[in-house]
Amino acid sequence: MNDDFKLVESHACPMSTCAAPAGSPCRTGKAKVAIQYHTARFRLVPQLAKALSIPTPAVRKPGSVWTELPRPASAGAETVGHVRLGYARASTARQSLDAQLDSLAEAGVTRVFSEKISTRATIRPELEAAVRLAGEIRSSGVRVTLVVHEHKRLGRGIELAMLAEELKASDVGLEFLAGELKGSHDPSGIVFTVLAAMSGMEREYIRDRTLEGHESARNRGKTIGGASVTDPDMLSMALHLRDEKEMSLRDIAKRLVITTGMKKGQHPSPATVMRMLREHDEQAAALTSA
Repeated sequence: MNDDFKLVESHACPMSTCAAPAGSPCRTGKAKVAIQYHTARFRLVPQLAKALSIPTPAVRKPGSVWTELPRPASAGAETVGHVRLGYARASTARQSLDAQLDSLAEAGVTRVFSEKISTRATIRPELEAAVRLAGEIRSSGVRVTLVVHEHKRLGRGIELAMLAEELKASDVGLEFLAGELKGSHDPSGIVFTVLAAMSGMEREYIRDRTLEGHESARNRGKTIGGASVTDPDMLSMALHLRDEKEMSLRDIAKRLVITTGMKKGQHPSPATVMRMLREHDEQAAALTSA
């Protein structure tokens, strides 16, 4: 029998709607044993981080009434050690990273990920590598903090909020050496809470403004967007990841692959995923009200 579920259950589920303790399966909002473990939970296990889903085994009786099972002896153990990983970014090749690197060195950070890439870039390889390593180290029981010179180096608005959500799911802390958010921030602290709330509000704002723009364009007889890179299979998977796994647009985009056209083999952008899901929701709402 596949023992992946044991690795997953070595961690408590970070989903606020589940919060199953270590040793127990995930649960649904209706107090039933979930059919699949929540994505945020199995992503805490490095070797399972890229899996699309981890099924709850029959021994846990998916669909049955959820009850708490005995916790592993290691659950709730104190963290051993503390690792501080650094990240530095400049927007253009002409900008220097020296000031940020010096700041991180003065703060005692020895392992630094750095890159020169625009704030508008949706994929930042070095940042993703830093976050991935932080999660892997944290899953081994070591406390981890991602240290950055200033919060603007990570992104602005929804980008920063979405990153904070990802770090919170992995129980990784944040530390800013300068700027308005200067200081160390625990995943359970107020800064993470505010950023998560900001993420939700900005998502709703973007969605509302986009829908208004599309409605205005349709009223004027204008077409919206270019050639589509989406297909029914991609939509089905995106809906599953959004509704069942409660994943962010950025994480959903990373799990999808374009199958036709010039961009075949690439991942769609988060904006494309948002548009695809929005159009589906609009059509579903229209059918319901008809």
